[in-house]
Amino acid sequence: MKLTVYNTKTRQKEAFEPIDAENVRMYVCGPTVYNRVHIGNARPVVVFDLLYRVLNVLYPKVTYARNITDIDDKIMNTSRETGESIESITTRYADAYADDMAQLNAKTPDIIPFATQHLPEMIDLVERLIARGHAYESEQHVLFDVRSMANYGELSNRSLDDMLAGARVEVADYKRDAGDFVLWKPSADDEPGWDSPWGRGRPGWHLECSAMIEKHLGKHIDIHGGGRDLIFPHHENELAQSCCGSDDTPFVNYWMHNGYVNIDGEKMSKSLGNFRMVNELLTEWHGEVLRYALLSAQYRSEVNFSFDVLSSAKQSLDSFYRALEQLQDVVTEPMPLEQASVFAALLDDLNTPNALAALHQLVKNLAKADEADRKRIKSDLIASGELLGLFEETPSDWFKGNTDDDQTAKIDALIAERAQAKADKNWARADEIRDELASLDIIIEDSASGTTWRKA
Repeated sequence: MKLTVYNTKTRQKEAFEPIDAENVRMYVCGPTVYNRVHIGNARPVVVFDLLYRVLNVLYPKVTYARNITDIDDKIMNTSRETGESIESITTRYADAYADDMAQLNAKTPDIIPFATQHLPEMIDLVERLIARGHAYESEQHVLFDVRSMANYGELSNRSLDDMLAGARVEVADYKRDAGDFVLWKPSADDEPGWDSPWGRGRPGWHLECSAMIEKHLGKHIDIHGGGRDLIFPHHENELAQSCCGSDDTPFVNYWMHNGYVNIDGEKMSKSLGNFRMVNELLTEWHGEVLRYALLSAQYRSEVNFSFDVLSSAKQSLDSFYRALEQLQDVVTEPMPLEQASVFAALLDDLNTPNALAALHQLVKNLAKADEADRKRIKSDLIASGELLGLFEETPSDWFKGNTDDDQTAKIDALIAERAQAKADKNWARADEIRDELASLDIIIEDSASGTTWRKA
């Protein structure tokens, strides 16, 4: 029953040991809300939702925070381009993000802090960094002095010179060193700003997470997660701010990062124009299909999104729902989640390929199962689904797909008419109705208990 996770900072798998077993604390970087999110943004949500579910089995309380960045140059640019207010933009896209993630069966975090609600905490952290000699004011900016921290770069495992050589950094006259990063910057009259000891301005991007973590979770937390692209500079700078601003506390015990999402074998990028937005994908595929595809690769590996991968995910889910449909009359007792077939694989650094293989083996075992085995398999499928965030539909609803009320009513009426035609021994009409339903991509299945239907 021991969880192991890969720690980016130590570059090895480690047994997870909580700071406080009565309250495990986890923080994950959320979106900047200036647009709908793409499928790459969804991967950390699904990965750390899975970890949240596992931790909740192992510990009595888990506090999970995921932030919303609602002040950023991208948001300001969207406001200028559209004429829409910043508040309207951020509210709309934060709500859209929550809706999209809910359709991927992601649980709502315990805490969702918004950056603009934490300006006093950010200003306080900047003042502490200045007082400790780790930050300086220059031309209405406040910057973190990267040379003031002896082990700056330990998270990404590179020297400062190597990091600067491989990254785009802003070279500005107000910096002592090209690698120094902005904690606070001035705002123009037409830009959002807050009063501070250094004049009216706004925070640098990295500052918000450090301040929000300290306020809501404390100066020392168990897990910090996000995409691999955040290791440098964002998480490296978070680590520097928090350690240097708080008596050199460890800040985070386990840093965890998920791999990239590729589209049809190519890295998703604006230059290639292959971004797939979650809401667009949801018009084509059920949210559980997207979730299953994201879980199909171990979280630290890259995962590929393509029509074939999504079709395979849909077929796998169909097989699991068909098994649950076969077992719908089987009465079971709830299975403790730690006894689910997938749990051992998830304890091994969230090894989802092995977990999904265990699910497929359960369905395979169903063919030769006696009544006692059928009860156990159904209980196991339900418990495994709860851990993985799958099987939240009924089999009937799953196989009916995205049919609306009018379509459902039409199909049900045709099935009722067919049943009457069969009762009247009007076999020709019954066959006509079957063919008409087939033309609508509807498959009907007759049994002793009646006729059911599903989308092809």
